[in-house]
Amino acid sequence: MSKKEEYIRIYKENITREGSEALLDYLENHSDFFTAPASTRFHMSFEGGLVEHSLNVYHCLKDYLERERVREVYGLTVSEETAAVVALLHDICKTNCYKKSFRNVKDENGKWQRVPSYEYADSMPYGHGEKSVYMIGGFMNLSREEAFAIRYHMGFAGNEDARNVSDSFRLFPLAFALSTADMEATYFLENQ
Repeated sequence: MSKKEEYIRIYKENITREGSEALLDYLENHSDFFTAPASTRFHMSFEGGLVEHSLNVYHCLKDYLERERVREVYGLTVSEETAAVVALLHDICKTNCYKKSFRNVKDENGKWQRVPSYEYADSMPYGHGEKSVYMIGGFMNLSREEAFAIRYHMGFAGNEDARNVSDSFRLFPLAFALSTADMEATYFLENQ
């Protein structure tokens, strides 16, 4: 099963709220979501990297939410739909932003080589997490907890006011869980 097929299967099995079919149609037919990289040169900077990263975050979040301590001590339980929404859609803001390009790098002998790369060209510069919330909201409603989780999924690694991140994690533990899953996927599963 391809990453696209896996993503669509998980999406359709779990996300059923009003507007979800239109959002999936947008991802499939009106965006580059399934072919876009997840970054220009860092994690998952290859064709299809964005969908693969989204799946990695989903699986990391599901594992985190299954921990006994998370359920019993922290009291964090979320629906299958909420877990799928926040993980599969947290980086929707990256659609239609990466353009194929070239850059020069030195090879092992110190000689310059022209290699394929990506450039970031955002025609809707609305931020990162907030842009994802905005884009999803054009198709379907998010709960407050889902919106905060997506908005602050970069945690303290983003360009956020640290107090807002801290308050969001305290008020909406799913935001911390999603940030943890995103960091785990990025730095452990996808570290190149």
